[in-house]
Amino acid sequence: MTNIPLSGARLWDSLMQMAQIGGTPKGGCNRQTLTELDGQGRHLLARWAAEVGCSLTVDRLGNMALRREGSEPGRKPVAFGSHLDTQPTGGKFDGILGVLAGLEIMRALHEAGATTRAPLLLINWTNEEGARFSPPMMGSGGAMGIFPEAEVLSKTDTDGVVFGQALSAIGWAGTAEPSALADCAAYLELHIEQGKLLEDGGHDIGVVTHALAQRWYEVTVTGEEAHGGSPMASRRDALMGAAGLIAAVEEVALATIAPSGEPGRGTVGQVTIYPSSRNITPSRVWFSIDTRHGDPDCLDAMGAALRARAAEIAAARHLSITVEDFWYSPLTPFDARLVQRCRDAATARGLNWRDIPTGIGHDAVYVARRVPTVMLFTPCHGGLSHHEAESISPEWAEAGLRVLADAVIATANEDI
Repeated sequence: MTNIPLSGARLWDSLMQMAQIGGTPKGGCNRQTLTELDGQGRHLLARWAAEVGCSLTVDRLGNMALRREGSEPGRKPVAFGSHLDTQPTGGKFDGILGVLAGLEIMRALHEAGATTRAPLLLINWTNEEGARFSPPMMGSGGAMGIFPEAEVLSKTDTDGVVFGQALSAIGWAGTAEPSALADCAAYLELHIEQGKLLEDGGHDIGVVTHALAQRWYEVTVTGEEAHGGSPMASRRDALMGAAGLIAAVEEVALATIAPSGEPGRGTVGQVTIYPSSRNITPSRVWFSIDTRHGDPDCLDAMGAALRARAAEIAAARHLSITVEDFWYSPLTPFDARLVQRCRDAATARGLNWRDIPTGIGHDAVYVARRVPTVMLFTPCHGGLSHHEAESISPEWAEAGLRVLADAVIATANEDI
């Protein structure tokens, strides 16, 4: 089975064809979830999979499941995949590599006339990115019971468009039960690293052992509007207070160091200012905070430190600052058996690999709560991702494809 005719060239050609849907002038992709372009990408994937005999099921959250039957159809399927949606200024590979590498496995098995014992299931998860509808990973989160289905379907984007209505509008609202995707024997996901560890270390493959814990917050700083010409001593400037707390996010992250020597990670990605006038001090500022750490206790310590800093700033500047919990993802270990299988596959292929954690949320992180799961990373140039210049090499893509295929087929053929 390891000699099935996997084609790195065909995988690369498929990546380039998919990239034309929503392609941007700078060479990236804007194929946001539940847009007409997302619908076009889904149709292309469905057509390609149908050409090699896969059947398609779509659930009520729009998750696509493309199935290839096994010789023992009563066994639970072995699933793999990722997502086709992108950021507004996204790249060609984030998520798409995992989906189309999965398709190449189906194509190669079809060409060889080979059948695995367990059925195979290629999944395109809905709204992994969370760029249009927040939070991210709604399709996998809904399927794994982390988000109630009704809650997902009622989410709105910044223009007030409802998730469920957008899903119906592009023709991808299915009827299947989302929780059926939790009834799999295993799940494997290939993804670009979105960092520089593999490239800097000269590694071909990263075997992902666990996902860092994450906690997101929403902060509202409330002060008082004042004319830009008024004396500064008496101002209650919400933006100046917010600036101090925003700066503290980086300070706290770098100062919160685990016994292993690993520091935290902190990001402020969104800021809204009211009334947003050139000559008025802002009376209200809202912003997001994203904190991550490989040590859950350190993650909690980061949150406590940020709340303490908020209280200090509020008292010193006579402001009101609220720090509200928005989202939490615990430290998530991946399945030890599948991790070892991927290590063995990479070794057998003569590839230079290393164990690596992920500090980034992926569908696999949610799936791992219900299904034995593992991730594989390929390097990406400069660690650049969520960017139109996102880039990998055909050789890296093929290495990831071959290790994924070996691990998927071994898992589907094992005695259970």
